[in-house]
Amino acid sequence: MDYVIEMLGIRKEFPGIVANDNITLQLAQGEIHALLGENGAGKSTLMSMLFGMYQPDRGSIKLNGKEVKITNPNVATALGIGMVHQHFKLVHNFTTTENIILGIEPKKCGGLILDIEKAAKRVAQLSEKYGLNIDPYAKIEDISVGMQQRVEIMKMLYRNADILIFDEPTAVLTPQEIEDLMEIMRGLIKEGKSIIIITHKLKEIKAVADRCTVIRRGKYIGTVNVKETSEAEMAKMMVGRNVSFKVDKVDATPGETILKVENLSVLNNKKVLGLKNFSVEVRAGEIVGIAGVEGNGQTELVEAITGLRKSESGKIFIRKRDITHLPIHKRIESGIAHIPEDRQKRGLVLDYTVEENMILERFNKAPFAKNGLLNYDAISKYAQKIVDAFDVRAGQGCSTLARSLSGGNQQKAIIGREIELNPDLLIAVQPTRGLDVGSIEYIHKRLIDQRDKGKAVLLVSLELDEILNVSDRIVVINNGERIGTVDAQDTNENEIGLMMAGVKGDVKHA
Repeated sequence: MDYVIEMLGIRKEFPGIVANDNITLQLAQGEIHALLGENGAGKSTLMSMLFGMYQPDRGSIKLNGKEVKITNPNVATALGIGMVHQHFKLVHNFTTTENIILGIEPKKCGGLILDIEKAAKRVAQLSEKYGLNIDPYAKIEDISVGMQQRVEIMKMLYRNADILIFDEPTAVLTPQEIEDLMEIMRGLIKEGKSIIIITHKLKEIKAVADRCTVIRRGKYIGTVNVKETSEAEMAKMMVGRNVSFKVDKVDATPGETILKVENLSVLNNKKVLGLKNFSVEVRAGEIVGIAGVEGNGQTELVEAITGLRKSESGKIFIRKRDITHLPIHKRIESGIAHIPEDRQKRGLVLDYTVEENMILERFNKAPFAKNGLLNYDAISKYAQKIVDAFDVRAGQGCSTLARSLSGGNQQKAIIGREIELNPDLLIAVQPTRGLDVGSIEYIHKRLIDQRDKGKAVLLVSLELDEILNVSDRIVVINNGERIGTVDAQDTNENEIGLMMAGVKGDVKHA
């Protein structure tokens, strides 16, 4: 087999952690090769070395059989290696073309003027060739997340990359955008490119990859042929044990109403109604799932309940207490906890340590503070308890900066913090986004535990499997309106899918 890339015996150490320990990965010409591993297994670190962001402590990298030293991303680019990072590297008030040409701007008039027109023309040509549908003059802040990802792909193609690395490419995409991305990947392979995809979504590996290399806790476990290997076998290689894909739970026994939302209308970012006369109730001891395609009012609903956005009309009650106009800290005190959809913008202060992040909602309360002074001993013990319970992997323990955790470990830290608040109402938005199967199984169990302890859980997710598996009742939202309510055990993906598209729900379920 001809290998375009060989990473042989790679080792990389950071303070307190061996991220990669003697890992080998070989990418064949014209294949899609999946790199599979748990959160914090060392996948992104390994690929960051291929892209020149880190240097290996030991081992070698070969390109078409010849050893290369990739000292920085510019060297990687020159060698034809491109990378789409999990968190995109785009300037939001620049156009797509301006982002694509950053660092290699074409000039005219003797190098005095930027030749945007020439660049935009090439962007349009490449866009058509690879089926990316990019508008060369659209501003990044005005386009969807899926389209932003295509701009990142275009950045690589514009620089003539032949080896393309995708880091968790589907973590922020809707189901339709995931389908589109896979189509784009297949098209890239037809054009002679070779792709490495970092992921832990087994369904997607089965759909698109040829071979799969598995790493666990920084060590190489093996490389398998995807067609001949089941999802369960790959999951076992990744986690080191059998993983259950089904959520075990007894029937709910709902009690009193904890959350009541009555005829709520909320403006979206474009100052038009994103949520229209929406009503929902969540009772103690039940999980209510909100199903819908991204951008149909879920964000407006959650932010109105948590106090991040004001409502235009309607009311929100917690245990019959009207909280519609209460400030955020009063809502937290009334028993609301919130796992936000954007962990970096809304969930964490990235330049604070893990322990500081664990007390963000209660830093001014005993035992964490006395007479205006923080008690770091109590904070440390509390944070350590969460880190241990939720298997948050951090190189330097609780004193690690939040920004240096992998995305999945950031997510687990937030979930641990919110559940530890012991809330009456837990609002979980995309709680397993970016998590591996082992962590997903654990988080689902914790959500069901909350329910079984008599708590109310509002689950907002774009993953239909998750909504159907974890929820007791499902409320479907489309274009900011409530389409209908169904019992989770009486419905299926097809019915929910139709309702998400705006077909009104069957009254018998309501």
